Amino acid sequence: MEFDFIVVGAGSAGCVLANRLSADGRYSVALIEAGGKDSSPWIHIPVGYFKTMGNPKTDWMYKTEPDPGLNGRSINWPRGKVLGGSSSINGLLYVRGQPEDYDGWRQLGNDGWGWSDIAPLFKRSESWEDGEDDVRGGSGPLHVSNSRLKRRVVDAWVEAAVAAGYPENADYNSGDQEGVGYFQLTAKNGQRCSSAVAYLRPALSRANLTVLTQTAAQKLVFEGRRVVGLEVSGPTGQETVRAHKEVILSAGAIGSPQILMVSGLGGADDLKPHGIEVVQDLKGVGKNLQDHLQARPVFKVNLPTVNTEVGNIFKQALMGVEYLVKKTGPMTMAASLGQGFLKTRPDLATPDIQFHVQPWSADNPSEGPHKFSAFTASVLQLRPESAGHLELKSASMNDYPVIHPNYLATKTDCDTIVEGIKIARRIADTAPLKEIVTQEHAPGSEVAADDDDAILNWARDTATTIYHPTGTCKMGSDPMAVVDARLRVHGIGGLRVADASIMPIIVSGNTNAPAMVIGEKASDMILEDART
Repeated sequence: MEFDFIVVGAGSAGCVLANRLSADGRYSVALIEAGGKDSSPWIHIPVGYFKTMGNPKTDWMYKTEPDPGLNGRSINWPRGKVLGGSSSINGLLYVRGQPEDYDGWRQLGNDGWGWSDIAPLFKRSESWEDGEDDVRGGSGPLHVSNSRLKRRVVDAWVEAAVAAGYPENADYNSGDQEGVGYFQLTAKNGQRCSSAVAYLRPALSRANLTVLTQTAAQKLVFEGRRVVGLEVSGPTGQETVRAHKEVILSAGAIGSPQILMVSGLGGADDLKPHGIEVVQDLKGVGKNLQDHLQARPVFKVNLPTVNTEVGNIFKQALMGVEYLVKKTGPMTMAASLGQGFLKTRPDLATPDIQFHVQPWSADNPSEGPHKFSAFTASVLQLRPESAGHLELKSASMNDYPVIHPNYLATKTDCDTIVEGIKIARRIADTAPLKEIVTQEHAPGSEVAADDDDAILNWARDTATTIYHPTGTCKMGSDPMAVVDARLRVHGIGGLRVADASIMPIIVSGNTNAPAMVIGEKASDMILEDART
C-alpha cells in the first residue's frame, strides 16, 4: 500500500488525474473512492440521473442547514459517490464558462490560470461531435455531443427569446457565451460520457494504477509538516496508504475541506472545539462556499411535453425500446435541453444569468413530473456575491459537515434573480411561445409582474441548488486562500487540492467541465514538479 501519488476521490477531476499521472508509467498511482463501481446501467443512460440522485449507493445525499435566504428552508445537495463522482449522476451539460472567469482568476494573482492558459486544456480534453477547430477539440478523451432530443416547446422558447431581442448562439463554448440555443452534452452515441468513462476506463489496464473503491479517506498522515500518506477505511478495515511524492485531494467542495479540517488543516477556531490538533491555521478552509441557485418558473402549454409522454406504462415501454434500438428519444435527455446565457442589464460586459429550459416540470423530480403538459424555464445568477461556509460536526469523517449556503444574502443577488424571473415571463409572453403557453403555473398570477418583493419571496420559498458547490479550498495568496496557484496547500508539503473547491470565484455556468480541466491543469503541474 505504497504509491508515488495518492488521488483521493474518483470524481470529475480525480479520474483525470489518475489517467494523466499514470500515463507514462514512471509513477505508481492509487485512486481512492468512497463509493462503488459505476456498474449501474442507470449511470450510463442519460436520463438515469432520476434514479441515481437521491440513491445512497451513488449519492452522498448531503443536506443544507435551514437557510435564511430561502426563508428558513433546508434543501438537498446531491454529490456523486461512485466512480466518476458527480459526472456519473449529473445532468450531462457541458459548459466551459466565460473567458473572463479565468482571466479573473489570473488577475487575483493565480499565474497560469487565464483563458489563454486554460482554453488549450479544454481543447485537449474533448472530442467535439462537430469536429475540431481553433477552439474545440476533436481527439480528446471526453466526448461532447449535441442533443439527440428535440421538442417543439424548446424550439419555441429559443425562437421567442430571439424575438424578444436575445441573440441565437450555436456554440456557447466557442469563447462567446451570450445567446440562446440547445445544450451540449458529455455523451457519446446516446450514452453518458462521465469522467470515469472518458479518463479512468482507458487507464484501468495499467499496472501502475490501483483503484480502491468502497474505501473512505479518514485522515491525512504527516511527518512534520509534510503529508506522507492517508488513513483509509475500506473492505478490509483500517489501513494506511503511503505516498512517496504527493497526496492530491479531489473529493469535491464538501469532501476536500472536510478531510483537511479533520486532519488539522483549517481555522484554529474551527478545529479546537472538536479537539483537533491544529497542524496549520488555514482560516479559509470551508469558507468561500459558492453555488448557483435556480428559480424554476413553470408554464402550462397546449402541446405534448415529457410530462404527458411518460403518462403510462405503454408509453414508457416504447421509450425504452426506442433507446435500446436507436439510442434516441427521451431516455437520451439531459437535465435540460434549451439554454440561454443572457444579460439582465445592457451595460453588463458579459451574461449574468443562465437559463436551463426543460420540456417537463415537477414540484419534486423524485416524485415524478406534473400530470399536465408544461415546461420549466429555470434561471440562475451566474456569479453570485453571496458566499456560505462549511463547519465540522465532529472530528470524524463519518459525520457530514454542516452546510450553510447563505443564498440571496446581497442586494445584487436578489435583484438579479428577480430580473431573471421577469425575463422568463417576458419570453413566455412572446410569440411563438405565447401561442403555446396556456397558463403560468409558477410563480402564478398571484405573484404580480411588477411586485419585486413578491417575486423575490417566491424565489426564497421555492428556489433550489443546481448542484454547483465550489470555492471551499480557494486558490490564491490572500489570508483566506488554501492553495497556491500550483494547487499546493499553503504551509504543507506533499499535499495538493485539485477539484472545484479551488475556484476562487465560481465559473459562469455548469461546473463539471471546468472541474475536469482543473484535473488536466493539476496533472501537468504535478508531473512538472515531480521531474525537477
